[in-house]
Amino acid sequence: MAKGNKIDVDGVVVETLPSACFNVRVTDPNFPNNLIVRGHISGKMRMNYIRIIPGDRVKIELDPNDISKGRITFRYK
Repeated sequence: MAKGNKIDVDGVVVETLPSACFNVRVTDPNFPNNLIVRGHISGKMRMNYIRIIPGDRVKIELDPNDISKGRITFRYK
């Protein structure tokens, strides 16, 4: 993903997968209702030991060329 070339959307974690990956349902009104994206945790979240469990609201960065994968950058409280 090129620097600065991203789409920021909000979502809800649906499922936890191995290797710090998650299935996230996108809640942004500009995307289809049941869009599920596979996301991995960003490096800053790993360094600071931020835990993510199913049901958490998160911000995810999507690549405009492939919106099926993304990077989780923020967990809302």
